[in-house]
Amino acid sequence: MENILDIIDAIAHEKGLSPDSVKEALKIAFIQTAKRLINNEFAYDAEIDEETKSIRVYQTITVVEDDDERLEGEEAQAYIGLSRAIAEVDPDVETGDEFQIEHDIEKHGRTAVATLHREIEFHIQRLVENELYSKYKEKIGSLVSGRVTRVDGAQSTYIEMDEVRAVLPMKSRIKGEHFKVGDTVKAVVRRVHVDKSEGIQIELSRTSPKFLEELLRLEVPEIADEVVSVEKSARIPGERAKIALLSTHPQVDPVGATVGVKGVRINAVSEELLGENIDCIEYTSIPELFISRVMSPAIINSVVIEGSEEDEDRKAIVTLPSDQKSKAIGKSGINIRLASMLTGYNIELVEQDGVTSGEKAEDKKEDISSLEALFGE
Repeated sequence: MENILDIIDAIAHEKGLSPDSVKEALKIAFIQTAKRLINNEFAYDAEIDEETKSIRVYQTITVVEDDDERLEGEEAQAYIGLSRAIAEVDPDVETGDEFQIEHDIEKHGRTAVATLHREIEFHIQRLVENELYSKYKEKIGSLVSGRVTRVDGAQSTYIEMDEVRAVLPMKSRIKGEHFKVGDTVKAVVRRVHVDKSEGIQIELSRTSPKFLEELLRLEVPEIADEVVSVEKSARIPGERAKIALLSTHPQVDPVGATVGVKGVRINAVSEELLGENIDCIEYTSIPELFISRVMSPAIINSVVIEGSEEDEDRKAIVTLPSDQKSKAIGKSGINIRLASMLTGYNIELVEQDGVTSGEKAEDKKEDISSLEALFGE
């Protein structure tokens, strides 16, 4: 085929691919075409001549002994007897040597053209999908946006993003939200895979804690600049979330920077999450102090850790006044569930009775102050 380099450049430009990758895809297409037209069991190779801008297909021929039974079988065209090879190819040839003969695919007529066209389409499409797969594989957990093109019967939302279409399943949608065709939707890439029949499949999520983190990164410059980091996050989508924040700069308050003046930053994120309440907590590596902060708004007296960090069922015994228990648990258990998700501990509440309200608050201050003094926080 003449002018193959011009074809390669045209395909690469149209599909946004590298010329080298298109070259390899076309070579494979020509080899597969030869296999379909001649014999699928034979070995082939393809080479591009840079000077003539043409591509040539070669079949590998193996030299065998003159009495080798393969010379009489169905694959006889892949072998040549030693005597014949010496006479026709090279006087110094030996058994086991290989050489190549050229095949002109165009001599097979319209069948060759149709087969080659299908093979080129197939391999270029696979190449495009692989490029997209690599691109979006790196975007897992990253924020993307696109326009809704369809909502199916199962309430899965299909979103057009640049060169691909992604799906936001109903299970990955915040409870109570609905989209219609034309809406612009933000989400994070949850999963990317290639389906043999349907090609590249990209699944999005708006319920992942990573979605909350990426929205904060978009809204809070200190997080985008890595002055403040989101160490941990936990969500019950559409209801409530807790995020643990850490400042890398001594003069930056991580909670204040994230909340913003009069709550403007955190409210903007909450609005995108359908009014989800977001608790901002300053992170510490001291589990007792971290748990005491995470249990807010409940006022607790003490935290005792049972088990090591390696234990899957590690437990935190939280002692608190009786009138703080409902706050610690939260509506439908939401506060304690989020606290457990964020800290990684199974939290057990133990009530402490016989203490007045004033004493409870004072005990709380003393206990937390003691922890901070002990650990330098």
